[in-house]
Amino acid sequence: MNNIPSVDLHDFISEDPNRKQKFVDAIGKAYEDIGFVALKGHFLDDALVENLYNEVKNFFDLPVATKQKYEIPEVAGQRGYVSFGKESAKGKKEGDLKEFWHFGQYVDENEKKKYGYPDNVNVEELPNFNAIGKEAYKMLEKTAKYVLRALALHLGLEETYFDKYIYNGNSILRPIHYPPIKEEPKEAVRAAAHGDINLITLLMGAQGRGLQVQNHKGEWLDAIAEPDELMINVGDMLSRHTNNKLKSTIHRVVNPPKELWGTSRYSIPFFMHPVSDMKLDVLNNCVDENNPKQFEDITAGEFLTERLIELGLIKK
Repeated sequence: MNNIPSVDLHDFISEDPNRKQKFVDAIGKAYEDIGFVALKGHFLDDALVENLYNEVKNFFDLPVATKQKYEIPEVAGQRGYVSFGKESAKGKKEGDLKEFWHFGQYVDENEKKKYGYPDNVNVEELPNFNAIGKEAYKMLEKTAKYVLRALALHLGLEETYFDKYIYNGNSILRPIHYPPIKEEPKEAVRAAAHGDINLITLLMGAQGRGLQVQNHKGEWLDAIAEPDELMINVGDMLSRHTNNKLKSTIHRVVNPPKELWGTSRYSIPFFMHPVSDMKLDVLNNCVDENNPKQFEDITAGEFLTERLIELGLIKK
């Protein structure tokens, strides 16, 4: 496969069983073949997307000292601001050429203790930043729920199998700023080759060159979405839960050609995580004599902690 398939969520949520099955088959095949699809028909409208990008750009344009007020080391970067170069890919010592922000799950006051999530961080300088971020979070979470329902059907599971695990899940919305490059980077790229930790990732801002996906032959393919599309990929949690039937694909964000070094890039991934006590044990119907069980039993919370240590966001 040498390109990223495109699907339309309207087919899945239509009342037409043939359109629905066509969507299930197409997204299932794409995730078995390359682990990425471009998705039309999501729940983000144009005005929300425009408002979100405006707020995100306004935040990253703030003075460094102002942004650093919102950096909270004790929550391991899971909420608020993470400054430039702090995160590196697994197995790579060079920090990625990016800064980012994290919006996390919104739970009712009476449920906060149950989940133990840190509070979201409020940006005083930008009165609309947090409200727009919350609205986008909810619409991306809703989109992800339907994608997972389609994948449940593809896997031979009950359609709402994932619903109970993603309700109040530990999902993260991460607006990223890749600043202009001012000098030849030494071994560093905007985002080094990596696989995502979570169930699925929904990416806004994959228009234009930069994001690349590695196919089964080890070749790097440009992944370029249309203006109305989200790029959605399988993460490591879903890959191990399905015994690698659904592929968590290695991807990266490369540095632009030198003539474009003076430009910023913005992208906004939504990392769909389940609740921490979800068992990621390999599904029985993904194991047979040709595909023996490849992964040890582990919970989502245990797996996330392991990976955050590897990324340098939690210190041992």
